[in-house]
Amino acid sequence: MNPVHEVADVLRHRQHRLRELCANSWQLRTLQALSVCRTAALGGHIDVCNKSDCKKIHISYNSCRNRHCPRCQGHKGEEWMQSREKELFRTSYYHLVFTLPEALNPLALYRPKQVYSLLFATAWQVVNGFARNPKFIGAAPGMIAILHTWGQNLSLHPHLHCIVPGGGVTTSGKWKAARGKNKFLFPVKAMSKVFRAKYVQALRTKGIEDAQLYKNLFSKPWVVYCKQPFFGPQQVVEYLGRYTHKIAISNHRIRSIENGKVTFTAKDYRKGGKKYPLTLSEDEFIRRFSLHILPRGFTRIRHYGILSSTLKKVCIELLQQELGKPDLPERTDVHLLCPVCRKGKLVTIWRFHQRGPPPMNDSFLNLLMNLEKKS
Repeated sequence: MNPVHEVADVLRHRQHRLRELCANSWQLRTLQALSVCRTAALGGHIDVCNKSDCKKIHISYNSCRNRHCPRCQGHKGEEWMQSREKELFRTSYYHLVFTLPEALNPLALYRPKQVYSLLFATAWQVVNGFARNPKFIGAAPGMIAILHTWGQNLSLHPHLHCIVPGGGVTTSGKWKAARGKNKFLFPVKAMSKVFRAKYVQALRTKGIEDAQLYKNLFSKPWVVYCKQPFFGPQQVVEYLGRYTHKIAISNHRIRSIENGKVTFTAKDYRKGGKKYPLTLSEDEFIRRFSLHILPRGFTRIRHYGILSSTLKKVCIELLQQELGKPDLPERTDVHLLCPVCRKGKLVTIWRFHQRGPPPMNDSFLNLLMNLEKKS
C-alpha cells in the first residue's frame, strides 16, 4: 500500500528554505534530488505487461536513485540481498551492534567521515581480535557491517549493525566453529571495554586532543549489543533485507503534514518498543533528516575477513562445499511484476525526458502496441 505522505512532500513545501537548513552543498544536492524523485522533472518511461492476457500499459516517472531516498531503496536492497544469499553457508550467524556514545555526536557532525570510518575499523579490530584468540575460536572470522546514524526520533545515534558467522577459517583452510552454542559469541562486557579503548586510541592517533571529550567518553561504560544466533539462513536474509538499505525514516511512518508540522511514529525502546506520535516543525524535520546524509562517496556497507571482496571468492566456495549450501526459496523481483495481474513482467517500450509523456491518443497507443510486439 502506497503511503499517503512522503519525505519529498515536506521538502517541496520548504523548497525555498533548503539552502538555509543544510550544512553543506552536498546535503542540499541530496535533498533537491529527493524532492523531485518520480516526478516529471526527471522524465520517465512507459512499460507494458508481457503477459498475453494482460498487456496493460503503465506510465512511470524516473526515480532519483539516491541512497538516502525512501522511495529508491527497495529495488537496491532486493538486488543486494540476492547477491548475499549466494554467499551463505550452513553455520550459525550472530548479530552484533557497536554504538558510539552521545559525547561523540558533536565530533560526528564536524568530522563525519573520520568518526564513522573509525567506527568501522574499530568494530572489525574487536571482532577479529576476539575470534583469533584460541580461547574463543582461534581462526580468521568474517563480518558484514552496516552503518546507521539515526535514532527513532531522527536524532544523531551512530551505530554499526554487524553480521558475524559463528566460526572462522583456520590456517589449514578448514572451518572451526565457535565453542558450544554461545548466546553472545564473545563476552560482551570484555568486547565493550576493548571497543572503547581502541576507539579512543584511534581518536588520539588522529590528533584529536580534547581532555573534556576523553573524560566524557570514559565517564560511562560503552555497550556492545549481541543477539542470540539466527536460527537459520532464512533469518539472516530477512535481517539483511530489513537493515541494509534502510534510511533514517520511511514514508510509511509519516502520519500527517499540516500547518507547517510533520507528525510521524517512533518507538520508545525504554518502554518495550511502544509506538508513539512525534510532531516536529517542517524545518526541524528537514534539519534532523539532513544529519543522516552521509559524506559523498562514503561506503556504508562493508565486508571484512573471509567475507571481504578479496577473500570470499575462494572462501565462500570452499565453505559451502565443506558445510553445505542452504536451500532458500527463489526470489521474485516484485519491482518488475505487473501491478495489475501480478504475474507478467513489465517491459519498457518508451522513454521520455523532462517534457513529459506524449498524449495518449489512438495513434500513439497503436505505436506503443507495435513497439511492444517488436520487444
